[in-house]
Amino acid sequence: MIKVSIIIPVYNGEKWIDNCFKSIAGQSIFKSEAKLEIVVFDDGSNDRSKQMLKKWTAYFKETGIEFVLTGSSKSRGVGAAKNGAISVSKGQFLCFQDIDDMMHPHRIELQLQAAEQNHNAIIGSQISRIPFNSTPRFVRWANNLNQKQLKLQIYTANGPTLLMPTWFCHRSVYEKVGGFDETGKGTPEDLIFFYSHLDLGGDLHRVNEELLIYTYHEGAATFSVGREKIWQIQIERLQSKILPFWKRFIVWNAGKAGRKLVRSLNQDNLNKLEAFCDVDENKINTNVELYCPLKRKVLKSVPVIHFSEAKPPLIVCVKLDMTNGQFEQNLKSMNLIEGIDYFLFC
Repeated sequence: MIKVSIIIPVYNGEKWIDNCFKSIAGQSIFKSEAKLEIVVFDDGSNDRSKQMLKKWTAYFKETGIEFVLTGSSKSRGVGAAKNGAISVSKGQFLCFQDIDDMMHPHRIELQLQAAEQNHNAIIGSQISRIPFNSTPRFVRWANNLNQKQLKLQIYTANGPTLLMPTWFCHRSVYEKVGGFDETGKGTPEDLIFFYSHLDLGGDLHRVNEELLIYTYHEGAATFSVGREKIWQIQIERLQSKILPFWKRFIVWNAGKAGRKLVRSLNQDNLNKLEAFCDVDENKINTNVELYCPLKRKVLKSVPVIHFSEAKPPLIVCVKLDMTNGQFEQNLKSMNLIEGIDYFLFC
């Protein structure tokens, strides 16, 4: 019986294929009795990917590793490619791998150990990034979230708190959600899946070792997803999962980010907005007039207060790790509990 299926969507991956499969070939778990298979979905590549994948098909078959190559003549998008690979896979567990990334030697071994202990969890890991120091804030955030924050800091521009290229899970996790969104290019299929998993009572766990080398480059699929699309999905979830349970709230940040959030709220939630809070002396003790161009009138005049005067609950629209620790120090001084007294939306 196949223990682990390594799921790999490929679209024009000729630059990355050799390094990716070399890293898979070096996995420590191949020395154990666990049976693995590699399932690749070629999503309509028009470069040399097909020829290179055939070479690696032959290599793994010679070493006794099952290698399944399937695909589509036309590109259907990352979500459909993942679903297509999984549909022909047989493993109890699914290990997701992007073609432009590389595994550390113990990735599958350590994540399998964690997944066997929790069939209801998406298992992630810490990462390293190449080129080195290409996105330092992002890497620090992803690698240093604690276990509670994995389920709390889910409304940031960074997306899922467990980075999709590190995902590993029991097949039942995928089946419960029902697969990835297949809308196509520009859709954050990982974030949609992530939210659905949480809404169904799914768990999250991160192996606290760097098990994946995450490549930063302009052609990465993540850059095809617009921030506005992610924003709308996150706003909808915030308004359905958090704000209905609050009678009133304050938004931390009277600037562009805070105002954008407020202007995106429905009328019921806008009515609950009590104030903005900020540190900018030029904004404190003023009012923000929320003007509706369609109705040609001010919907609400909202006062701006100093953050120290703010009473929870709060939606915090301030990016982390941007002020040499000053914002974090201000937030800590409030003695608030994340997930109860405030949520980050930044």
